[in-house]
Amino acid sequence: MNKITIAVIGCGTIANSAHIPAYMANEDAEIKYFCDIVKDRADAAVAKYECGQAIEDYNHILNDPEVDAVSICTPNDVHASIAIDCLRAGKHVLCEKPAARTYAEALEMQKVQHETGKTLNIGVVNRYNESVNRIRKMIQNGDLGELYHVYASFRSHRSIPGLGGAFTTKAIAGGGALIDWGVHFLDVVMYCTGDPKPKTVSGQAYCKLGKDMENYTFLKMWAGPPKYDGTYDVDDFVTALVRTEGPTISLNGAWAQNIGAEEMFIDFLGDKGGIRLKYGADFTFYTTEDGALIETTPKFNLGSMFQNEIDGFIRCIQTGEKQPSHIDTVILSSQIIQAIYDSSDQGAEVSLQPVAQNSL
Repeated sequence: MNKITIAVIGCGTIANSAHIPAYMANEDAEIKYFCDIVKDRADAAVAKYECGQAIEDYNHILNDPEVDAVSICTPNDVHASIAIDCLRAGKHVLCEKPAARTYAEALEMQKVQHETGKTLNIGVVNRYNESVNRIRKMIQNGDLGELYHVYASFRSHRSIPGLGGAFTTKAIAGGGALIDWGVHFLDVVMYCTGDPKPKTVSGQAYCKLGKDMENYTFLKMWAGPPKYDGTYDVDDFVTALVRTEGPTISLNGAWAQNIGAEEMFIDFLGDKGGIRLKYGADFTFYTTEDGALIETTPKFNLGSMFQNEIDGFIRCIQTGEKQPSHIDTVILSSQIIQAIYDSSDQGAEVSLQPVAQNSL
């Protein structure tokens, strides 16, 4: 079987830490292009990985029939436009999370995927996480009994990324803590619970600690340094309640808060048992047996979820199978995130309409 020819669009942190190494480790993939509007980053990738060609304009990829698929690792504002162009050019697409800045953009991506029939997977990489998949199976097997509520906490003390840059500019990112961190936590919840259809959402997003940029105190800054002449108009704290056809879901998230603690976990509450998942790590199962309280923390090889994601992308191109990260399932997370922002803007609960999606 011929190798799948890949182009990586955007050669920043996520491309270099996850996508590119995973493609390099997959025997069925080969990278032909490294594309970045900052040519030096593309040149650096060619030098580092000793393969491919550095280019600045992704239209070169669209016109190359040898390219089978692309990884989109760009800022959020061009996810939709690049993905749509690539799909219409006959390329399979793996687009980093979030799918897009807005639900409307994500719906357009889904529409074009349906029209073209090409693969469109979104980088909700936790669907390839061993802990997450074990929890999903336990819920399906009834180990928790009736799952009635799930709570997600993604809170940090002072962790606003790249103050004044792309991460904190709504026109580019689409939002802040919710769309950056919350998309992963919400997607884990949806995946583990079988992607239940959301019914109503009540949320509030706050832009507080970072808006006075020059007086924002921090010890370190990822995606920094600060650009004090830039923009900060996104949420650094968010809270929400989501009613679904399955369990209710609540969340609290913060890039920055005046509480000196980090909480990165998800609690799954059932009437027979409960689970606390430590984000990106293992989990503990709580239940009862013969009048005793039972607490179990399984030990297993976590593996590499990014490698699993890339391997799955290559495999679905080869076989046509539908991956758990397909746009048809991830669209629900986009809908809920949009509804949280809409509820916050309106100061009221919002009702949601069903969307076209297929649970796996």
